[in-house]
Amino acid sequence: MPHPLRSVLPRLLAAATLCAAAATPAWAVPSYARQTGSECAACHVGAFGPQLTPFGQQFKVGGYTDSDGSSGQVPLSAMLVANATHTRGPLPETPEHFSANDNVAIQEVSAFLAGRLSEHVGAFVQSTYSGVDRAWALDQLDLRYARGLTLGGHEATVGLSLNGNPTLTDPFNTLGQWRFPYTAPDFGFGQGPTPLMEGLAGSVLGANAYALVDKHWYGELGLYRSLSTKALSAINAEDVGRLASPAVYWRLAYTEDRKRDNWHVGLAGLQARLAPDRAAPGSTDRYSDIGLDAGYQFLGNRSSIYTLNASWMHERQNLLASQAAGAATQARQSLNAWRLTGSYTWAQTWGGTLGLFSGGASADPALWGGSAYNNRPDTRGYLLQADWTPWGKDGAWGSPWANVRLGLQYTGYTRFNGGSHYIDDVNGVDRRARDNNTTMLFVWWSL
Repeated sequence: MPHPLRSVLPRLLAAATLCAAAATPAWAVPSYARQTGSECAACHVGAFGPQLTPFGQQFKVGGYTDSDGSSGQVPLSAMLVANATHTRGPLPETPEHFSANDNVAIQEVSAFLAGRLSEHVGAFVQSTYSGVDRAWALDQLDLRYARGLTLGGHEATVGLSLNGNPTLTDPFNTLGQWRFPYTAPDFGFGQGPTPLMEGLAGSVLGANAYALVDKHWYGELGLYRSLSTKALSAINAEDVGRLASPAVYWRLAYTEDRKRDNWHVGLAGLQARLAPDRAAPGSTDRYSDIGLDAGYQFLGNRSSIYTLNASWMHERQNLLASQAAGAATQARQSLNAWRLTGSYTWAQTWGGTLGLFSGGASADPALWGGSAYNNRPDTRGYLLQADWTPWGKDGAWGSPWANVRLGLQYTGYTRFNGGSHYIDDVNGVDRRARDNNTTMLFVWWSL
């Protein structure tokens, strides 16, 4: 009988991939617009989330508490995302309730508690029903306390966050939780292996302290603990193992807002000891993540908007527990992932985006050999998206209640599971990387 870790570690790495791709966020929350009295385009590029402008970044750092002073605003919103998906080749395994190709689904229906709760306390809490998994889950949690201070002659906004995802708290669009694509097909194939920092969403609870000093320097430090199996079951979250000690997440960035344009450059990292098998808590794998990211926005007069975002992540792994269980051939391994995205938006209505992605890891026949060429999971590809946002802007029909985006997205693969061809691990046949190319038509509505 195979050791439990032999199946747990691939599931852990697969969960990290899914969190970065198939379950990528798609959030624009109109309750914030109603609270501030500002149009959605004030906070979001293209009048629809989640890509933030400097005004939106400041609103988030300020704890979601800025207001136009009106009373009686209820911090509630809702969202629906539906899509139709076609893959070049049929899916290797037919999903329950769906077909091997050409699927139409209500991807998610979400309710949000999002906005000001008191003068210094705000929230972003999302509960979602998945029309693919046919289950409810507590999708995201970010409760904040924030206030302005003067520190040694420097103006600062400082805050505390209780949250369930290391990169959820970040105000920029270059780390795992908020980077493009902002919606992705559940029937897609992901973007290759990703670091643990991007794979803990929903399975942990953390407390972060952060500060934005002189509107330039942003810093954050957080500690995360694993939720119990009972808690994971209650919120329907993925169990990726148990953190043997608090995982340490840190973030440092410098940003410059020059009104017509803005940019940032930053570093982020995570240190964690994870027991992939909860039944063997004394044996752990160790992860050390570090990444570099940067972003640029040209806003001009908001008629033509250009953005460019890039990130590179490196993870050092010491898979002692997995090696002892036979799930990894060698303990010391590494993983790399990079993303590059450029977009153009015209009149806050029409948008086009090109994204490139690549993820790879050390060769290991025990970990990857069953389905990958050269015993590597390396995956590379590109994304193309065109979208139309007819409503949600100031003066548009139904504003700020009717917020709709329609889009067409194409994901192409030049390499998957180690090569342009790989062995499909479901039926054991040779499959081309381009057979996974995916076209998705989506509608995304929020109120």
